[in-house]
Amino acid sequence: DHSDAELLVITGDLSDWGDRDDYVRLKSRLAALPMPTRVCIGNHDDRATFLDVFPECTDDAGFAQGTLDTSMGRCLFLDTWEPQTHAGHYCAARKTWLDRQLAGHDGPFLIFMHHNPIPTHLGPMDQIRLLDDQAFRGIIARHAGKVRHIFFGHCHLPLAGSTAGVPTTSLRGTNHAAIAVFSETSLLSRSNLPESYGVAFVGSDYVTVHMVEFGYDGPIEIEGSPDYTAWNRETMAR
Repeated sequence: DHSDAELLVITGDLSDWGDRDDYVRLKSRLAALPMPTRVCIGNHDDRATFLDVFPECTDDAGFAQGTLDTSMGRCLFLDTWEPQTHAGHYCAARKTWLDRQLAGHDGPFLIFMHHNPIPTHLGPMDQIRLLDDQAFRGIIARHAGKVRHIFFGHCHLPLAGSTAGVPTTSLRGTNHAAIAVFSETSLLSRSNLPESYGVAFVGSDYVTVHMVEFGYDGPIEIEGSPDYTAWNRETMAR
């Protein structure tokens, strides 16, 4: 359904343990797709191993971050990875890089990252959020008029909100889904809800994001004409 996509982005956790073989396999599969692809790294990845296989994703400072110009605007791919932790970090060098990218171009920008830049108010998940998220939001606030949307992963939850006024969304994972359990204070959740990917339509004055639950294996009924005159009590009985 999506071979006409202008870009496919994976927002991190490309491997479960940061194994080189996983990255080699991923690169081969991405190369077979009909559309351009870009990837971010997440807490399950290993930056050095990833960049050994995807050297085109590195910048001069050795981070897995970069830019790509599209018809939708300039895409920024952020590196929020830190070794030996599941939490996200955004050091001074990366903050400076982002600030300069946003200041040095008229935009509009679409930002892709792994760790959540806003709190979920789920205790265990927020322990491993982007820990310096307030400073990150400060950078976004300075350039909010240029940033159309922020997309993130990490949480395996359908989430929508705003980052310093910029619309922000996430989805369930493509491998497994979480569920919001607000009473849990120690452990992360997992569920049998269907896995999903997102499809974003970016117009000149709007962004529409669909969550496509490809893991759903139940029936799908195609019914209901959009024509108001076609609706009646007999044909539309439920």
